Amino acid sequence: MILLLACSFLGYIMMVQKVTEIRTEFVPVFVFSSVACIVYFCGLAGILFEGSAVVMAAGLIAFCIIITDRFRKKIYFKPRLSLSGFFWAAGTLLFLSLLLRSELIHYDNFSHWAIVVKQMLSTDAFPTAGSALIDFKNYPLGTSSFIYYVCRFAGNYQQIMIFAQGLLIFSCFYALFGIINEKKRFLLYAFLGAGCAMLSFFNITIRINNLLVDFLLPIYTLAIFAVGYQHRSDYKTAFTCAFSMAALLTITKSTGIIFAIIGLAFLFYMVFIHDKNTSGVRKTIFILITLIVAISPYLMWSQHVKTEFSEVENKFDIQNMPEEKTLEQVQKISRLFIRSGTDMSTRPAMGILAFNLVAAGAIIFDLLVLKKKWRLLKALIVLDVVLILYYAGILAMYIFSMPLEEALYLAGFERYASSIVVLFAGGLIMTATIDIENSFYYKIGQVPDEKSYRSVSSKNNYQKGVIACMAIAITLLLSEYNGILSIIRDYESSLPYKIRIITGDRWYEDGEEDSRRYLFYAPDRDAQVTNYYMQYVGRYYLYCPNIDGICLFYEDNMDNLLSGYDYLVVAESDANERYLLHKHYGVTGQEGIYSIVNTAGRISLIFEGNEEGQQ
Repeated sequence: MILLLACSFLGYIMMVQKVTEIRTEFVPVFVFSSVACIVYFCGLAGILFEGSAVVMAAGLIAFCIIITDRFRKKIYFKPRLSLSGFFWAAGTLLFLSLLLRSELIHYDNFSHWAIVVKQMLSTDAFPTAGSALIDFKNYPLGTSSFIYYVCRFAGNYQQIMIFAQGLLIFSCFYALFGIINEKKRFLLYAFLGAGCAMLSFFNITIRINNLLVDFLLPIYTLAIFAVGYQHRSDYKTAFTCAFSMAALLTITKSTGIIFAIIGLAFLFYMVFIHDKNTSGVRKTIFILITLIVAISPYLMWSQHVKTEFSEVENKFDIQNMPEEKTLEQVQKISRLFIRSGTDMSTRPAMGILAFNLVAAGAIIFDLLVLKKKWRLLKALIVLDVVLILYYAGILAMYIFSMPLEEALYLAGFERYASSIVVLFAGGLIMTATIDIENSFYYKIGQVPDEKSYRSVSSKNNYQKGVIACMAIAITLLLSEYNGILSIIRDYESSLPYKIRIITGDRWYEDGEEDSRRYLFYAPDRDAQVTNYYMQYVGRYYLYCPNIDGICLFYEDNMDNLLSGYDYLVVAESDANERYLLHKHYGVTGQEGIYSIVNTAGRISLIFEGNEEGQQ
C-alpha cells in the first residue's frame, strides 16, 4: 500500500508537469496541497474514505497512463542530479528518515492535532458535536485531512503521521528554491540553503517532529512568495499554482487566513506589476476567482462549525466571546505582551533585531559599494510593516478573544511569534538570494562557464562564499538533526512512552470511544498532572474521553475517590502512592492498570498488568 501511495503521488506529479507550465520545484507542494483540499471537501461531504480511495485510484491511473505513454514513445527515465540537487535530496532523505523514527511528545499533539487524526482514522469521518475526545472542534482540518489520507493507506502509526506532515514541510522548502533561475550558480543554492537551515533556529520550540502547524503557516506563505516571483509574468500559471496552497493555508489553523492573505497580496502585486501582456480587467477577474477558490474551504468550514457545532462552545469563537476584560487587566496583558515581545533573551526578539541589522548592513553595502539597486530595502520595509501588524493582531486576540486565565500568561505567545519571525526572516533571505543572483557581472549563457566571472579575485570570492554558506548550513542542520535525534533517544524516559507501555495504543474498528472511567496517577513533575498533560496522553492512547488525573492520594478519601472509576492507571509510581495502595488494598502500587471492584461499598484493586498493545 505504501508503494501504491507513492506511485499515486508520483502519477499526479508527472501529470501536472506534463499538462501545466508550473515550475518543477512548485509541483510537489501543489500536488500535496490539492490532495489535502480534495480530501478535506470529501470529509465535509461525509465521504472521507470513499473520496480518499478515489483520489488514490486517480493518481494510480495517471501514473499508469504516463508510464505506458513513455514506454510507447521510448522515453525512458534518465536520472540527472546536479550538485545542488544531490545535497537537497540527501538532506531531505536524512530528515525524513529521522521523522520515521519519531514519536509524539508535544502537549498539543495529544490535546488536539494527533487525537483528531486518530478519530478520523477510526471513524473515517470528521469529528461531530458528539465527539467527546475532541475539545477544540472549531479548529480546521486541512493538514489533518492530508495526514489522514497518507495514514489511511500507509498505516495508523505516529511515525507515519509525522512523516506525512514532513512531506508538506519539505515540499515547501523545495518550492523556495524555485526562485533561482541561474541553476549553475551553486552559491545561490548554498546561500538559500543556509537561510532555510537558519529558519530551524527560530522553530526550536516547535521543531518538525510533531503535528503542530505553526511552522507550516510561514513556510507555506514563503512558497506562495516563490510562486508569485517566478510566475509573475504568467498570471494563469501563478494563480493555478497558488490557489490550492492558499486554500490549504486558510484551513490549517484559525490564523492561517492571515498568512494566506499575506501570500496572495504579494502574488497579486507581482502579477499586476510584471504581466504586461494581459489587460487589467482580465487580471482582476482572475484575482477574484483565485480569492473565491482560496477562501471557499475556510467559508465552508465556518459554515460547518456554525451548523454542526452550534451548541458547542469553541475556543476563539467570536460568537462565544470570553468575559469582557477590565481596563486594569488589559493594561496588564499589554505590558506583559510588550515586555515579552522585546525580551532579547527570546529567539523571536533576537531574530527580529538580528535580521533587521544584517539586512540594513547589506543595503548600505549595496548603496556604497555594489550600487546594484537591491530590492532588499523595499522588502525590509514591507516585512517590518507586516511584522508590526501581525503583533498588533496577536495582542488584539489576547485582549478580545482569549480567556482571561490564558491571556494573563500569553498562552502560546512564543509559537505565534516564532511563526511570524520565520516569515520575516525567510522573506528577507529569499529577497537577498534574488539580489545576489541579479548582481553577477555575467549571466549564465552570456559567456562560457569557465569565463563567467569578472576576474580571478571575484571567482575566488565566489568560492569562499560557497564554502562559508555550506559551513553555516551544515552546522545548523546538524544541530537540528542532533536535537531531534536527542528527543528520539530520550523518548523512553517520557510520559507518553510510559503510558503507551501500560495501556497500549488502542484502536477500535468501529471507532466507538471507550466509555469506561479511568483515574491516572503520577507525581506532578513539570506540572504534568495539573496542566492536564497526563490526562490528554491517556485520552489519546486509551481512546477514551473519561480520563482524570491525580498526583497525591488523601488517605481518608481513597475509597470514595476510587469508587467513581472503573480503572486506576499508575503511570509513574512514588513511595507515598505505593505505601497507601499496599496498606489499603494489598497491591504493590507498581506502574500498570488496576481494575477497581466495588463490592457492597468495599473497594478492592486487581492488578491487570502493563502489557503494551492491549486492544
